[in-house]
Amino acid sequence: MSRPLLVIDGDSFAHRSYHALPKTIRRRGGKGAGAIVGFVNFLLRLYFDEQPRAVLVGWDTLDAPTYRHEALPLYQSGRDFDAELLDQLEILPQFVTACGFTAAKAAGFEADDFLAAAVAQEERRGGSAIVASGDRDAFQLASAKTVILQPVRAGQMVRIGPAEVRGRYGVEPRQVPDFIALRGDSSDRIPGAKGVGPKSAAALLQRYGSLEAALVTGRFSEQAEELRLYRRIATMNADAPLPPLADQIADWSAAAALARSWELGKLAERLAALAREPTR
Repeated sequence: MSRPLLVIDGDSFAHRSYHALPKTIRRRGGKGAGAIVGFVNFLLRLYFDEQPRAVLVGWDTLDAPTYRHEALPLYQSGRDFDAELLDQLEILPQFVTACGFTAAKAAGFEADDFLAAAVAQEERRGGSAIVASGDRDAFQLASAKTVILQPVRAGQMVRIGPAEVRGRYGVEPRQVPDFIALRGDSSDRIPGAKGVGPKSAAALLQRYGSLEAALVTGRFSEQAEELRLYRRIATMNADAPLPPLADQIADWSAAAALARSWELGKLAERLAALAREPTR
């Protein structure tokens, strides 16, 4: 049985870790380390639970706008991240590559785009993928070959496939961007169609099949171009540039050395112990 490609939304898990762990966790120079330690815990758990052939972690580039921000200035507006979180987000890709895994980050693209590109590439080669993300936008990637791992309370993870997307939203995974465009997304500041909520958005897509088909009939004529824009913004860009994704062997020794250089002693010891286990 072939092993899956594990694709992780790095920003999603780093943010969750930063807000879940004590701010008293520090690294060299007295700098924050809670997001680092929490993210590494997620990464190791996912790696050993899923036994992937390779790992790709996608990252946002927060200091460069994407076409989404340029097309809709309201998009993700009002977000304000602590300086300590930004500092840790900047160096976490170094840890990913030290582990022997792949970090994907480029100006003009979001972590979501790298997730979509990796899934599309893996499915084309006949493989399967596991996508770990706390962002429900990732539901659009669910398929017969790709499952979404969504974190829920108490550290639990639930597996989301096409059936679960239909059960939660009442639409197919491919319709999720249309659904978001109609319903809106308060976290990303996408307004949606006037007077349309989740149930009516699902009902419209069940009736027409797509947002475009509904617009062609004259529905939402005053908002048609806005809704097309919202759909484009909600669609993950599978054309994001990907580095090679050959099979990988984890390098826990290099990861331990990096953790040690950051003066994260307990984390370094844990990684060094993994390096001494031949089956790891």
